Amino acid sequence: MHIVILTLTFSLPGCSSLKEKRQRMGGLHARFGNTPSVAVCESGARDRHDASEWTFVIVGLSKREVESQCSQIEEKLERTVDARLMNVEREFV
Repeated sequence: MHIVILTLTFSLPGCSSLKEKRQRMGGLHARFGNTPSVAVCESGARDRHDASEWTFVIVGLSKREVESQCSQIEEKLERTVDARLMNVEREFV
């Protein structure tokens, strides 16, 4: 069993309210939380409207499998979220 903690930090330039932030970052739970091997939560900058931090915990049978899922999550977020990806951290447990 392999576990990775993937933390992504986003900048939301021009975002002026927490409501707008939810709209721009919305749907992450729905998109990724339904996958049995992935848990997701907003883990930082919760009260800031110009930044957001999300953490994903990914479980798989092989290191290659969890690395592949991390890459897929990063790529999908870069394409679908109206924010700039500022930092990515992967921590293998």
